[in-house]
Amino acid sequence: MGDVNDSADERLQPLTPVEEAVVRALGRIMHALPRAIDLDMRQEQHLPLIDYDALMHLSEAPERRMRMSELATACELSLSGMSRLAAHLESEGLVRRVRSENDARVSYAVLTDAGFARLERAWPTNLASIRRNFLDHLQGLDLAMLAKAFERTATPGDAAQERQPGEAPPS
Repeated sequence: MGDVNDSADERLQPLTPVEEAVVRALGRIMHALPRAIDLDMRQEQHLPLIDYDALMHLSEAPERRMRMSELATACELSLSGMSRLAAHLESEGLVRRVRSENDARVSYAVLTDAGFARLERAWPTNLASIRRNFLDHLQGLDLAMLAKAFERTATPGDAAQERQPGEAPPS
């Protein structure tokens, strides 16, 4: 029991100036980076970043097709938001929506050849924007170590969801 309290006490220690700087900078990055990339994509490609992301996820899926619910999760959209985006992409001829043959409640988004070609045309702009707005600022850092830290940070919610109410997180 002493370990749990010691661990809790450590988490309540004030942030060091460096820790505070990291936390604040990360907050700014989380908001500024997608906006900067979206601006570049809209200006150079007339393609919003969310459209690009949906096309990208579909291009990486088997048979270039995903359940609408899975695509919504991948794009961090609600189902209704994904439906609106899919309707827009379908109107542009970039995606087709199809119903499952086995379950009428299930819909799929399928990347068309035109959608794949559009993704290929937009890819250089996306890559250049990511490098200019993010990766170029990380020169000299151990990116493999940073990627591992980001991955660990991005997944603790999975463990938190599995805990029972009132149960302490693993230390």
